Formats: sequence, C-alpha cells, structure tokens
Amino acid sequence: MRITKFGHSCLLVEDGAGRLLLDPGMFSAGFEELTGLTAVLITHQHPDHVDPDKLPGLLARNPEAVLHSDEGTAAQLVERGLPVRPVHDGDVLDVGTPVRVVGRDHAVIHPDVPRVPNTGYLVGGRFFHPGDSLTVPDAEVELLGLPSAAPWLKAAEAVDYLRAVRPRFALPIHEAVLSMPERTYALFDQLKPAGTQLRVIDDGEPADF
Repeated sequence: MRITKFGHSCLLVEDGAGRLLLDPGMFSAGFEELTGLTAVLITHQHPDHVDPDKLPGLLARNPEAVLHSDEGTAAQLVERGLPVRPVHDGDVLDVGTPVRVVGRDHAVIHPDVPRVPNTGYLVGGRFFHPGDSLTVPDAEVELLGLPSAAPWLKAAEAVDYLRAVRPRFALPIHEAVLSMPERTYALFDQLKPAGTQLRVIDDGEPADF
C-alpha cells in the first residue's frame, strides 16, 4: 500500500488495483491534476474535506472514478449535478481494493452545533481514515489516519483514540489548523501505545507500507 498526503486530510491511497483519493478539501492542494483514480471518497460535508468547486475538473480527468460520500454531502453534491453515490455504515465498496464504510456521525463540536453525517473508510482492510470522528473500527487497523487538531478535538482525546485503535503505524492528519504541528506530533510519539510507530508524511512524498 502506498499513501501520499496532499495536506490536512486529503490522502491518495494506492492498493492493489485501487487508486483512491480521500477528502480533497479546501485546505489541501496538489491533488487537482491526478489521473487514473478509481474512486473519490468523501467523509463529510465540511469544506476542509470536500471542495465542490474542484470536484468537476477532478472527475473529468478521471472518468472511471466513482464518487462516494455520506448522505449529507451527497445531497449537496447532487444539487451541483455531480454523480455521487451515498454510502452508509457497513457498506463494502469494490473500487479496485475493498473499502468498508465505518461510522455514522461527526464528532461533537458543541452541543449547540448540529452534528452532520460522517463516514470513515477502511481501505484494503489495513488503512482507516476516520474523517472527523473518533470511531474505533471493529477490526484490526494496521494504518490509522490520526486526527491531530480540530475544534472538536483535544490532544488527550487524540492520544486515547490512538491507544484504543493501537495501529502499527499512525499517520497524523487534520493538522492544518495548527501553526506548529510538530509539537502535537511529538506528544503523540511520546504517548503512543507500544508497538505503534508514528509516521509523518506531511512532505507530500509517497510512503510505502
């Protein structure tokens, strides 16, 4: 499996015949010219996870790619005329590599802020992208996209999530709101569970696992 990060929560995951782009949002860049994609997967509707203005061009360059998202995002993208297929917790997708949909809801930002749907994706039975949630899959996770900072997250919760999932590799994501993400990464490295290795892939270079 090869994973390339395009900033924040946008990741290209290559596994088997699958070439999947997850969460191409407004805080990410460099994914716009990708070709050969088999799927584009959106976890939820917030703009740092999906940029509707860039999706038409991306899909035009990737006519074989299937666009999947949670129901909330799908409703918005349908209004723009985009060919999106909504997914739900428990669905299994065949997009060149098997992908299982895990989770239903965005993490709580504040009780007064309405929660939106959020779906995580377990790719190839190895890599889990939780979107904006702390959902623990009911399966062993080798590679975890670990949220680093957000209005809905504090460092202690991220560490507890890392310890609950206990992946072999933790890949920090969702860091664009931090001015110095390396401080948070150092905390993760200090407090990670035994057997977990922190792998920072913020340089945009492909990383093989």
